[in-house]
Amino acid sequence: MNLPISIIVPTFNEGLYLPKLLQSLQNQTKKPTQTIVADAFSLDNTRQIAKSFGCMVVDGGLPSVARNRGVKFATQPILLFLDADVDLPPYFLERTFTEMVTRNLDIASCFIIPKSSLRVDHLLHLFANHYMKLTQRFHPHVPGCCIFVKKDVHQAIGGFDESLILSEDHDYVRRAKKVGRFDYLKSYKIPVSVRRLSAEGRIKIALKYIAIELHLIFIGNIRRNIFKYRFGHYYKLFKDA
Repeated sequence: MNLPISIIVPTFNEGLYLPKLLQSLQNQTKKPTQTIVADAFSLDNTRQIAKSFGCMVVDGGLPSVARNRGVKFATQPILLFLDADVDLPPYFLERTFTEMVTRNLDIASCFIIPKSSLRVDHLLHLFANHYMKLTQRFHPHVPGCCIFVKKDVHQAIGGFDESLILSEDHDYVRRAKKVGRFDYLKSYKIPVSVRRLSAEGRIKIALKYIAIELHLIFIGNIRRNIFKYRFGHYYKLFKDA
């Protein structure tokens, strides 16, 4: 029996990475009932790939827009938002779903581990995990690459704030935490791509994330593109280290 999960993946020109994710979903010991790809009118073969794996394809946009639009077509009580450049170990869905239900969580995520052999990448992600754990109670964060949430919680908070340029995932978990129980899952760390680190450089992007965090703490949500965010900017040139 499939799990009562609707997976939603925002995409733009993800022809290089999306097949790995979709193949990893087919390899799960317990499969999701539904996979939706919310695509921002890709110029490559992203849509064709999604359809070839049996996914529902809907029109997307920036990640917050894509996720909200995907939910409109979701049929299952549990939503799982994934990024196109993750791929999951075979027991991932079975064990994380079981843990979420057993612990009676309404919104959950996983700590992250880089798909990289570089020690610096592991140190950066280790720091990020510790920071998320440290600030969980008073300033919660959630990696946008992996968000489990009950559909009724998503609807209760009105979904993602589509006016935000960056950190819409952190805003989302802060609002969801007010109406439901949130925690990080212990079953698995989710493997994440380091293509953004490779594209911009480790130091540069670390400083950018620090600046973003300071903006969130002292100024508030980011509604102007002051950090020059470009969705789908990295798809052509960079593979995992």
